[in-house]
Amino acid sequence: MLSNRYVRTILISRVLLQLGIWIRNFAILLYVAEVTQNNPQYISLISVAEYAPIFVFAIIGGTFADRWQPKRTMVGCDWLSAVSILLVLFALHSGSWLVLLLGTLVSASLSQFSQPSAMKLYKNHVSAEHLQSVMAMNQSLIAIFMVLGPMIGTFIYLHYGMQVSLIVTFVTFCGSALVLSSLPRDQQESQATANTHLLNEMMAGIRYLWTNQALRTLSATFAVTGLAAGIIQPLALFITVENLGQDKQFLQWLLMVNGAAMLLGGILIMGIAKKVKPQLLLAVGLLVTACSTVAIGASHSTVLTIMLQVISGLFYPCIQVGIQTMIMKNTEGAFLGRVSGAIMPIFMGMMVIGMSSSGYLKNGLTLFPVYLISGVLLVMGALFLSPLRQPKSLAN
Repeated sequence: MLSNRYVRTILISRVLLQLGIWIRNFAILLYVAEVTQNNPQYISLISVAEYAPIFVFAIIGGTFADRWQPKRTMVGCDWLSAVSILLVLFALHSGSWLVLLLGTLVSASLSQFSQPSAMKLYKNHVSAEHLQSVMAMNQSLIAIFMVLGPMIGTFIYLHYGMQVSLIVTFVTFCGSALVLSSLPRDQQESQATANTHLLNEMMAGIRYLWTNQALRTLSATFAVTGLAAGIIQPLALFITVENLGQDKQFLQWLLMVNGAAMLLGGILIMGIAKKVKPQLLLAVGLLVTACSTVAIGASHSTVLTIMLQVISGLFYPCIQVGIQTMIMKNTEGAFLGRVSGAIMPIFMGMMVIGMSSSGYLKNGLTLFPVYLISGVLLVMGALFLSPLRQPKSLAN
């Protein structure tokens, strides 16, 4: 797979982007936790700033990804993300920590134009039998940074501060743009696509999703799993501090253990990718994650929590690889950006709702009931996939 120029180049680009994103996000998390005395409402704002633009811009970005040239779109988005970080660096001198959310907002918005373009390149230049393996490889890359990202991000912030963290992020974004520039020129878009009204294209993508049973079922699963992920996503810091009695910096070790398990899980999936149906991968991943989520919320043992993070990490790639492969295999190339842009807001919209309410739920119910609710929602998501066991569903 690495002999494929497109796979190799996009992976290198993703290495640089992941490095920059982890450095930026962990620096912001630690900085905001420090200046707000671990206020859960303010900490949850970080996640909202990261994911809310996905809900707003995904369908628009996906539509433009279908009509724009993918390489040019990805390069342009990386350059604009770098510029936004530079502007935030200058604005940081105003003294308000809220300005740090601006770079996250802009970068998350631009990713809605860039990510569908990368999937479009994979769809066009990777054979169908290798798609699930390529998705597993991408998930393994994310897992590597689940291990290295917190360590690198924490080290740079604690030793050099917020400004250096932002400068390194700026450099990595620029590096990603330069790497992507080495790809061959995009093929010219057809005149018919260029002359189609944007709103008509968006509606065509939504109609395509609704008439495809596999994608429609996946959307229902996305809704409940997005809410499940959202209500616990900002609470990992409180698992560390309150349940385990550790310092907030111990969170990086939990994430590193989880990331190492994700890396192993991604490697294992690469080996079985051609033998297992993506809907089965997704269902198994959701059920195991549901059990581990409830157990993590109940655990007050550091050793047990680490073991649960390992189990969760091993099966998390099943969810991501299953989702991405199902979308790509059940979507025509001409609709890939719009389908991604229509499905992801369902997940992210519910996730943002969950993140916005997580701080209030935690204060009103304590940690375990919130994690229990999340686990129940994940089980519901797995049950929604039952119709996809029938071959006719996938053939739609």
